[in-house]
Amino acid sequence: MSQTIEQTEVKKYKVESQFSVVIRRLSRDKKAMLSLYFLIILAFLCIVVPMLSPYKYFTNDLTGTKAPPTAAHWLGTDDMGRDIFTRLLYGGRISLLVALSVVVVECFFGVLFGCFAGYYGGKIDNLIMRVTDVFLCFPFTSICITVIAIFSPMVPPGFSKENWSVMLLIIVMGVLGWPTVARIVRGQILSLREQEFMEACEALGIDDRRRIFKHLLPNTLSSVIVYATLGMASVILTESALSFLGLGVSPPTPTWGEMIQAARNTINLRSRPWYWIPPGLMIFLTVMAFNLLGDGLRDALDPRLKQ
Repeated sequence: MSQTIEQTEVKKYKVESQFSVVIRRLSRDKKAMLSLYFLIILAFLCIVVPMLSPYKYFTNDLTGTKAPPTAAHWLGTDDMGRDIFTRLLYGGRISLLVALSVVVVECFFGVLFGCFAGYYGGKIDNLIMRVTDVFLCFPFTSICITVIAIFSPMVPPGFSKENWSVMLLIIVMGVLGWPTVARIVRGQILSLREQEFMEACEALGIDDRRRIFKHLLPNTLSSVIVYATLGMASVILTESALSFLGLGVSPPTPTWGEMIQAARNTINLRSRPWYWIPPGLMIFLTVMAFNLLGDGLRDALDPRLKQ
């Protein structure tokens, strides 16, 4: 009998893990969960598109150009007879891949430099922060356009033109975007290093590497996760804008911005809405989903919110 009472008390007063708390609080946000489900379904469709469509994104059918939506082509065809539904999902694959890769590059370098600047301070902090200030002074879109226009014709050996254009987009946007993450992480490290647990680490003789990567870095991940979620929305918009200007991924590889750019003339805008509405709608829904998910994660990860 006493053992049963003790087990009941243990279950009653069981401490909930931080991960469980975040999941529980996120699940209460209906908009964030709906956005998460939408992004999961979109990513799944982009991966399995070869099984969903009998067409290739580069397959031309000159006998069926500019066709409206039919049973054979759910979203119609473009000027070259290519299936728009297939190109839409392949374009989503490229857009999501570029967004994820850019955010990974930004967070890797931003977290690394931000941790070192905030922890060591002094000359290291001044050097890293002055470099970030220089990067933040650059007009982001103008620099992206200039660098891509210069280096896109210089295809290295072993790369196709399409692969090089994707790689160049990731490098340029990732290198120009890391200073924002570095400033966020540095600010949190400056606050955390004055806490009591860091004094305990110093008393125990824990080396700097373990202090940074085991004790300080995990406490900054919530802000990095929220930034990464919102940053993917920003990258998708930037990539779409560059592709619309003809400076994104090289044809025939589709992206949502390139599909809208193909419908830029007045005739297509007025008479063929299936050219530009599907990619425009996907850009809107995807960016909105990332923004709502980022807001939900921010609220779920904020320890000051009790409800």
